[in-house]
Amino acid sequence: MTQATVSAPTTAPLSLTSGRLPRFIEPAAFAASLVVVAVVQLLLGGFEIATWLVFSAVLYLIAIGVFSSIVEGRRKATDRVVRGLVTSAFVLAVAPLISTLWTVVSKGMGVLSWSFVTQVGGTAFDADTLEVVATPGALQAIVGTLITTGIAALISVPIGILAAVYLVEYAQPTNPLRRAITFLVDVMTGIPSIVAGLFAFSLFALIVGPKAFSGFSASIALCVLMIPIVIRSTEEMLRLVPNELREASFALGVPRSITIIKIVLRTAASGIITGVVLAVARVVGETAPIFIAASFTDNFNADPFNGPMQTLPVMAYTAYSFPGQDIDASQAQAWGAALLLVILVVIFNLIARIVAKVFAPKAR
Repeated sequence: MTQATVSAPTTAPLSLTSGRLPRFIEPAAFAASLVVVAVVQLLLGGFEIATWLVFSAVLYLIAIGVFSSIVEGRRKATDRVVRGLVTSAFVLAVAPLISTLWTVVSKGMGVLSWSFVTQVGGTAFDADTLEVVATPGALQAIVGTLITTGIAALISVPIGILAAVYLVEYAQPTNPLRRAITFLVDVMTGIPSIVAGLFAFSLFALIVGPKAFSGFSASIALCVLMIPIVIRSTEEMLRLVPNELREASFALGVPRSITIIKIVLRTAASGIITGVVLAVARVVGETAPIFIAASFTDNFNADPFNGPMQTLPVMAYTAYSFPGQDIDASQAQAWGAALLLVILVVIFNLIARIVAKVFAPKAR
């Protein structure tokens, strides 16, 4: 009996890897796309930066998709194209911010100086030369901004935090009052800022008369905008506190109020303070409600209960929209006020970052 030998068919080994484009293909393809689109635009007799960038991005996505599908396969090509789309979306989102910052800094640095920050600006009539002399200065606007925003924060922060504590710690999900407060907070979050200014001016006009312009009136308008932000941010931070901490405190016989103060609020202190500072940074640049409620003035006024008060956003708006005889000087002063406002917002955001790190539970 002979044993038949069966020979196994010879097959090529399966390849677990496919071809791969070199690492420099993406920047090289994008650079080539920039060159090609630029040459085409110059041949057509015109060159626009926005059109150049948009068509270069489109050409790059097409080129990288074709090359990758030929060498690496369809799945890798899809990955590269989607990554290119995400990067393009990021660039489109950041470009307006960078452009705005560059415009404000480039035009505001020319007028920004120590004297501009420390002296009161305005216009005065020179009897000798019979000319109206404009003095650059933003001290009255800086003081007015800090006063109105500070009063708004002093009113809004306790109300917002206490309302959030009630919604999270005391009110039941089926409580009608809780539903009403949540609905009103959602409505107030999307309310136009000019409506808040009209509300504050109408309220004080009924109390003190038609000449109701004051810094306190502007602060009330900012409170309408700031309270829902504080409530929503504080509510979310309180919900992140684990229920085990509350239950452990209750198991030790600690009352609910002490548990909230000592355990819940201290655990969420970092997020709460960050939300408060960001809410302040949000309302400090409002123009419409302050313009309606506090009006504007070139005189220095540090009394929030008496007379109009100047702020940085209103100063930038009025100097640019209603320039004096020297239009260039008025516009320069507007850009200087805008730059000061940007610096103030950056300071608030840095304070929020520092406070978040200091009061974080891990740091303690």
